[in-house]
Formats: sequence, structure tokens, C-alpha cells
Amino acid sequence: MRKVVVTGIGLVTPLGNDVKTSWQNLVEGKSGVDKISYFDVTSYDTKIGAEVKNFTLENIPVKEKRKMDLFVQFAIKATEEAIKDSGIEFSEEEKEKVGVIIGAGIGGLRVIEQQHKILIENGPNRVSPFLIPMLIPDIASGNIAILYGLKGINFCTVSACASGAHALAISLNLIRSGVTDIIIAGGTESCITPLGLAGFCSMKALSTRNDQPQKASRPFDKERDGFVMGEGAGVVILESEEHAKKRKSNIYCEFVGAGMSCDGYHITAPDPEGYGAYLSMKYALLDAGINLQEVDYINAHGTSTPLNDKSETLAIKKLFGENAYKIPISSIKSMIGHLLGAAGAVEFISSVLTVKTGIIPPTINYEYPDPECDLDYVPNVAREKDVKVAISNSFGFGGHNVTLVVKKYEG
Repeated sequence: MRKVVVTGIGLVTPLGNDVKTSWQNLVEGKSGVDKISYFDVTSYDTKIGAEVKNFTLENIPVKEKRKMDLFVQFAIKATEEAIKDSGIEFSEEEKEKVGVIIGAGIGGLRVIEQQHKILIENGPNRVSPFLIPMLIPDIASGNIAILYGLKGINFCTVSACASGAHALAISLNLIRSGVTDIIIAGGTESCITPLGLAGFCSMKALSTRNDQPQKASRPFDKERDGFVMGEGAGVVILESEEHAKKRKSNIYCEFVGAGMSCDGYHITAPDPEGYGAYLSMKYALLDAGINLQEVDYINAHGTSTPLNDKSETLAIKKLFGENAYKIPISSIKSMIGHLLGAAGAVEFISSVLTVKTGIIPPTINYEYPDPECDLDYVPNVAREKDVKVAISNSFGFGGHNVTLVVKKYEG
């Protein structure tokens, strides 16, 4: 089975519009949560979110950008950075096989709302002819391929908050099996909109700590009261080891395994015993050929909801036993909120950087220990540690679970 490596990374997050800024702020424990600025939130129970700030997409003509919802623009920006970071230049022959798989949980919700308003106020003939291609979740993958002239496998994974992680898991197996040598993979989302916020508010899923936005997302803390909506994108360049070595590329780490499962329990609530999450982690480590004792760090799904954090903790204990208490675990959602379909990809990149740099980002706002969440959540301050193996968890509505495994590259 062919080895797969990560050779380029790109980020757009509430903490920065590139990898360097985002990572520095994550390590420093900064929060990207604030009062929502996109629209008037006066009548909403939740008035806070983790918005991307000062975003620009310079290399796309204005006329073309008008045909792209923000989730697509985020994906293009992250892809530009990942390609530049990898130093890859696609030959005409390679373009025939280079794949693009970008997950999105919801897609163009913003443009749906805007165009529905036009429909109601001005009639059907005034609706944009670009409405459908602007809203469909797969259009991020499509636009990236068009931009770079890529002809290989191309689609979108849609599995709620596991979408980005599923894109990476499938990409891993496609490269392993020899379908292609290169895939641009990741996730993107931008759903902090009037309807999106209203929907999550009605579910009572969001934090209402409006007076302290930067303390609202507090995974595993006893006072947690819901997640914070975030947005952004994470994109990586995945290559077969042979292809990466042939072009003498910089290799961040080896991507060694992926596990996928389903709770088969409820449309939104996680299995209270965490069994689906347990299976996801178990399958991932079996796929990677990694022993339980070799895992040095867990990048948790850690949403800051009462049910998720408890069930994920139970799943970790079920799999790792007493060793669970020795493994550092952190949730970067404490700083960037929940990026929905982009979360798995952004958190994968965070795990890659932890393996590369030996720095574990903290779980900020961890102030009141919860007896039911009693593991080492790297509270409030980043930690230096030689991390050879890291796993990243992503769990989505519908019971979808994905665990990704990265390992220090030994050459």
C-alpha cells in the first residue's frame, strides 16, 4: 500500500486568512469569537459567532467573484496558499489525474437567502441565473478545478460537521490505491447568515453567552452551554510519497490512517455512550497500523455542547482505558468556534502542525472542571511535546464519525 504525505497547507479561519497567522493565534490561545457583524442580531437569542475578518480574494476578477458564494471564495483562497506552500507545478499530463475533493456541510446558504428575498420582492424573472451553481456544495471543488485546469476525480463530501474529514479520508484511500498521485482536499463553510443562525438557535444548540463572546466556546468545561458558529476553510495537498520525493517537496507529515463509522442513534444528538466515536477511532488506528500506546495527542471534536463533550470523553476512555488520562487532548473550537463542514479539515491541519512543530494548541476557557470530562484537555496554555502520532476527530449530525491519523515523517 502506497504511503501518503502532506506537502502543502492553506487556511482561512476566524483567527487569520493564512496558515501563519491562524497558527500563531491558536498557539497563543486567542479567541476569534465576537458579536456577529454580518447582519442585525437584535432579535436572536445568540448574537455571537466566529466570523472570518478582513477577507479578500485578490486573484479572481470581480465579475467572477460575484458568481461565487463566500464558502467557495474561502476554499479558493486556502487552495492558493496550499499550492504555493507545496511548490507544486502541475504539468499538462498531471492535470489529467489531479483530484479535487472539498467537503461542505451546507453550501451556499447566503446566496439562497439573498435570492429568495429577490424572488419574493421582485418575482421569479429577477432571480440570478447563477443561483443554482452558486449554492450547490460541490461548486467549490468545481471552481478550483476550473481555476487550475484540473481534469482528475472531482466531487464534494456532504456529511455535516464531518464533511471536511470525509474528504480527506476518501482522498487518502484514492491515493493509496493508485487512482492518482495528487489530490487537493479539505473543507469549507460560510453559514453565519440570518437563516443559519435562526435554525441553530431554534435547536438550542448555540451558546448564549453574549456578554462574554470570547469565553463562550468552552469545550469540556462544566459551564459550557452550546457551540459557537464559525466559518472558514482548510485545504491540503496530499501526494503519494513517491511523487513527493521525486519532486523533492517539503513533507509536513505522513497521513497514515482514517476510520469512519456511524452512531445509528439520532439525527443530531451523539450516542450518549460514545460508541460510534469509539469505533471511528478504533478503525482509524487499525487502518494506520498504530498501537493505542503510540498515540501522543488527540485533536478533539470538542464542540462545547453538554452532550458531545461528555460522549467524546467516554469514547476516548473506552478505547484507551487508563492510558486515556495520559494523552493530551485539546479542542481548537474553543478559539475558532465550530466551522461545520470545514471543521474537520482545519482541525486536521492543526494536527499536522502539532506533529511538525511539537506544539499542542490549548483548550481555552477551561475554568470549571466537569467530573464527567476528567481527562487532560491542555487547559488554557499551549504545551510543547514531541508528538509523533496525532489523531483528529470529527463528528456530524446524522451520526457521521471520522477519525484521521497523522504521523511524523521519518523519510
